[in-house]
Amino acid sequence: MLTQQLRIGTGFGAHSTADDVLAGIDLTGTTALVTGGYSGLGLAATRALARAGAHVVVPARRPATAERALHGIPGTEVHALDLADPESIGAFGERFLGTGRSLDILINGAGVMACPETRIGPGWEAHFAVNHLGHFALVQRLRPALAAASGGSRVVSVASSGHFLSGIRWDDIHFRTGYDRWLAYAQSKTANALFARHLDGLGSGLGLRAFSVHPGSILTPLQRHIPREEWLAQGWVTPDGKPAAGFKSPEQGAATAVWAATSPLLEGHGGAYCQDCDIAEPATTEDMLVGGVKPWATDPEEASRLWELSAGLTGLDAF
Repeated sequence: MLTQQLRIGTGFGAHSTADDVLAGIDLTGTTALVTGGYSGLGLAATRALARAGAHVVVPARRPATAERALHGIPGTEVHALDLADPESIGAFGERFLGTGRSLDILINGAGVMACPETRIGPGWEAHFAVNHLGHFALVQRLRPALAAASGGSRVVSVASSGHFLSGIRWDDIHFRTGYDRWLAYAQSKTANALFARHLDGLGSGLGLRAFSVHPGSILTPLQRHIPREEWLAQGWVTPDGKPAAGFKSPEQGAATAVWAATSPLLEGHGGAYCQDCDIAEPATTEDMLVGGVKPWATDPEEASRLWELSAGLTGLDAF
């Protein structure tokens, strides 16, 4: 039975932080992995999980940068991983499985936004390749560790209200007939939501549950490809450069992913798309700050079709 997109009344909200949602939760003895865990929302999530007792593995395309960012945070470790490189993903997976550790939490948080047209591997569009296919491959490689978690495991994919702008472009997924940086980003975030929906259905029998989350609007290094004047034109910042009303701090932005990875309130709600530390309602407006979820990001047939496509492109399907 598919999870309904209905709020469950968690007591948390848009202003809750990652530390707030972990209050009273002891993660001692658990292992978490956070892609992008050394910058922006990912760093905030890493800090909060580590403070709650988790051992946090942070794969990084720039390991030295990650080591500096995580310096002084106990219970963290850094390993090389490039989500744009299938060989790097495979090598990381082998190294992790070789440790014999189980994996309790996996937060797929790394990504790119509105970057210049970039081709990866056999010509894959970069947003789709990094934000979606890279994480699809990572989960496939780590399946034995996820299935081995004695208390069950959770996979959280960071989506976005950016999915409002595009479903999956089945006729031109890799933008071979005209590139649009915002539609490319939007499609990848729809893909993240659909991936979680289908993964949950396949993994639930193994004790693996999956969720997708909209973290909210936050200014982080994710926007590095967007000129500052565009930030002002989009209304993201005030004329004096401060975040606009409705924007969150990184600690607030990390809260929904951390909540989805740990909250007992989500038992029985696998596959849900979440925002503001609760299950999101269906979107009733086009206002991304209001949020909600569009039907194309939760459609089970679309999710199944995307899974088959991703498995074919990566050559991986461990479920």
